[in-house]
Amino acid sequence: MNSDIIKGKWKQLSGDMKARWGKLTNDDVDVAEGHSEYLAGKLQERYGWTKEKAEEELRDFRSKY
Repeated sequence: MNSDIIKGKWKQLSGDMKARWGKLTNDDVDVAEGHSEYLAGKLQERYGWTKEKAEEELRDFRSKY
């Protein structure tokens, strides 16, 4: 999914993200607004994952849309 589509469907996707990654706050998701680098950083911070693991999670999430 390209970044334009993600930005267009952000409200729908943000609910799905919060359900999948419960440690993300509403603010985390709101500030991310389609910026995958920021979101990957927040996943690393909240879950203690490596950069590669966070990016893998995001790729998996994107592949479902």
